[in-house]
Amino acid sequence: MVIAIAACAALYAAVFVGLLVGQRRILFRCDAAEVDPATLGLEAETVRLKTEDGESLVGWSIPPRPGRPLILYFHGNAGGLDLRVERFRAMAKAGMGVLAIEYRGYASSTGSPSERGLKLDGEAAYAGAIESGVEPERIVSMGESLGSGVAVALAAHHLVGALVLDSPYSSIADVAAAAYWFVPVRALLRDPFHNDLLIAQVNAPSLMVHGTKDPVVPIRFGERLFALANPPKAFWRVEGAGHLALGERLAETLDWIARTVG
Repeated sequence: MVIAIAACAALYAAVFVGLLVGQRRILFRCDAAEVDPATLGLEAETVRLKTEDGESLVGWSIPPRPGRPLILYFHGNAGGLDLRVERFRAMAKAGMGVLAIEYRGYASSTGSPSERGLKLDGEAAYAGAIESGVEPERIVSMGESLGSGVAVALAAHHLVGALVLDSPYSSIADVAAAAYWFVPVRALLRDPFHNDLLIAQVNAPSLMVHGTKDPVVPIRFGERLFALANPPKAFWRVEGAGHLALGERLAETLDWIARTVG
């Protein structure tokens, strides 16, 4: 019995230390490779953006047609822009512009990821959009999964035409605490991404899309965030869908953006 208790204690300690030391490797999976969009058949320009703290970000840029919105796209914690090419192609076909970035530490973007760092990356994307001549009211802040934390922070601090979130969370702290319920995650977490504390500062129309079978960010966390959001707002439940359910409602999402922003 004593040996079993000692073994359990050692295992718990190993998990505790692993989460404490390796949490950013779990949260930020910097496995993206830089890809030329032309090789994927996407007419986009590869651009470089400078952040406030001196990092250099790689991104893809597609200008909008006259009178159409520009989507600032913030992807999830794994993979890179190449995995979202079908979304970008659909946006471009609808006449919408796209400025999508690789976060610091992803692909050839410099630096190492953190909550503060990713939010500075979002600021650089917004500044780049404004510098290109796009009016703030025609900017859509769109984030998927982890990227919803970047999109919400941006919309909370800047004028945008709309906020669109795919599989969002109330906070990373909530999601992590549910997954690692046996460890005091909230006390250990370095990057809590509290969307729940920022969403009330967003005054733009918002759309949230979430799958009812999402195993990564359970839908209850998206519903919790939606309850805190200001109107006008919409929440689309995609029955039976898993993570990143917006892909199943992409055409409807683009229609919503067109009606809301133009």
